[in-house]
Amino acid sequence: MRIVNTQKYFFVFLITLGLFGVMYLASEFFYNERIAQVKTLEDTISRSVLESEIQYRLLSDTSCDEDASSNPLLIEEINTLARRLDVMEAQRGSRDTEVVSLKKYYSLLQVRDYLFVRDRARLCDIEPATVIYFYSNEGDCAECQRMGYVLTSLREEYDTLHIYAFDYNLELSVVEILKSIYELNGDLPVIVVDREPYYGFKTREEILSLLPELAPHASTTEEVQDSEEE
Repeated sequence: MRIVNTQKYFFVFLITLGLFGVMYLASEFFYNERIAQVKTLEDTISRSVLESEIQYRLLSDTSCDEDASSNPLLIEEINTLARRLDVMEAQRGSRDTEVVSLKKYYSLLQVRDYLFVRDRARLCDIEPATVIYFYSNEGDCAECQRMGYVLTSLREEYDTLHIYAFDYNLELSVVEILKSIYELNGDLPVIVVDREPYYGFKTREEILSLLPELAPHASTTEEVQDSEEE
């Protein structure tokens, strides 16, 4: 007759219960940490949007002699969010809830800056250098990543260049309106310069040829580089 060792099974039960409890507490801890990070991120974004809105209002009162349309503070605000979005998207994926939320905030901020630059251009009769870029992360755009690298390098080099990047598949009304305004057909990547869409990958030289407003700055940059080499 086999004797059942109840004490042994009792200890096994306690160990299993303890492991389950540790795993539960750990999952709760990481969940709360994730929620706290998301909350902090949302607060940071909200503050950034508020700060940008105040900047827009203050700069709207500047005279046309002060080139507010190329104010580096506004461009840097968008660039900072763009870098943050790139990191989050690489870590969590393009369909992550927080990534999508941040991308919508970023898109709205871009449209706000675009409208500000457009209004200043009309008021002061100037031609700002502006590129609107549409891309996709759904695996249906083979050249979008390369195009993004080219535009990022241009944005970093020219402090008067405004580049607005939008996810073509983002479910956001303002993105849909922009797609409708420029009558985009869905081929990606695509850039819009002076209301004209240009489909397919474009080299650095091809993009600069569409932006004569950057010519004086480009000449100055080349002269500085040549003098440094000498």
